[in-house]
Amino acid sequence: MLKNLNSRQSGQSLLELSFLLPFLLLLTVGIIEIGRYAYISVLVGNAARAGAAYGAQGLAQSVDVAGITAAANNDFQSNGYSGLQLSPAPTDTCQCDNLGTLTSAVSCTGSSAGTCSSGHWIVTLNVTATGTFNSMFRYPGIPRSITLTSTAKMRVTQ
Repeated sequence: MLKNLNSRQSGQSLLELSFLLPFLLLLTVGIIEIGRYAYISVLVGNAARAGAAYGAQGLAQSVDVAGITAAANNDFQSNGYSGLQLSPAPTDTCQCDNLGTLTSAVSCTGSSAGTCSSGHWIVTLNVTATGTFNSMFRYPGIPRSITLTSTAKMRVTQ
């Protein structure tokens, strides 16, 4: 009697595995895709910061669009990816700081710091980097390519 019971259950583990295997594979691929998305998102953020760090070195570098773009692209491509764009072009905003009270921000060239009637002039550089995440597979209801955007903002040294 016991031998008959064991022979009926001998394929049960294999049957359960065959039901769960597609779900486990889908879960594994999903985790890999989310990890790739997060990684590329971090790369785009780092590239924006690299471009802003280059431009924040001084007033002349803050308007050097080619240098800022090269710094951001070099940071992005050193990790094995390409296709980074800076959009729109890096921009400077200028404000007058009077004992911690800032005037409203105005667009400026960054080539000269300007003057304030009281206090000192602050120049801030904004760099927006845009990259694209392309998934390995097509998923229903999810686009195959997703645009990732990150903005870095740094004060320019004078």
